[in-house]
Amino acid sequence: MVFARVLRSARMNRALGVVAVMAVIATGCASRGTVKRLASEVSRLRADVTDTRAAQEAAGTEIGRAQADIEALDARTRELGPRVRATAEEVARLAEQMRAADEAIRRTRAALDALPPPAAPVREPRAGSAEVAYAAALATFRAREHGQAVLDFLDFIAKYRRHALAGNAQYWIGEAYYVQRDYRQALLEFQKVFELGAAKIPDALVKVGLCYWSLRDPTRARQTWQRVVREYPGTEAARVARTQLRTRAARAR
Repeated sequence: MVFARVLRSARMNRALGVVAVMAVIATGCASRGTVKRLASEVSRLRADVTDTRAAQEAAGTEIGRAQADIEALDARTRELGPRVRATAEEVARLAEQMRAADEAIRRTRAALDALPPPAAPVREPRAGSAEVAYAAALATFRAREHGQAVLDFLDFIAKYRRHALAGNAQYWIGEAYYVQRDYRQALLEFQKVFELGAAKIPDALVKVGLCYWSLRDPTRARQTWQRVVREYPGTEAARVARTQLRTRAARAR
């Protein structure tokens, strides 16, 4: 644009010069040199006009190409707009998934850190050691060392809970409290026998009835003895329960 303005200014100056020369000729004062200069200027002016037209045509062509490029670029922009938005939404979705994954990993690590260390492997007791431990605890009970006997039987149950003598050990814990006249604790301990072994349940029920009787609950005592007679009729415990029922009934008359 600046070049075109300079070109137009130069041509205007030449045109003014031609007009001035023609004015001199018109007054009759022109010489042959003046006429030659005028002819030369006219030729140059015609050449400038030709160049100007060519430049205008070339500029028009360039402008047309530029407009076509701009229109193509606008069309491409409109075409890519939805894809760009979709890509941005996908990036946002993936970012959210990554944040969720990071949070899940953080929670998992926290949960793992909170886990206790692995327990040391439990050594299996030697064959026959359960019977030896049970016999030793029972000997302590019979020596009337009831407090120590309770501790020994508790230790036996902790080590051999699945052993056939576990119910017997629990029974003797109840018996240790019963002989010390702690009937409430004895009642609780005898009831635990039901969870550890079926063999000692009838004897434990007889003792449960005696605990209820000592705690001045004769109704529950009789119900417990009746249960022994009903559910374990052929056992020594059933015979003892019948005796208790008859004895208590005779005293009540």
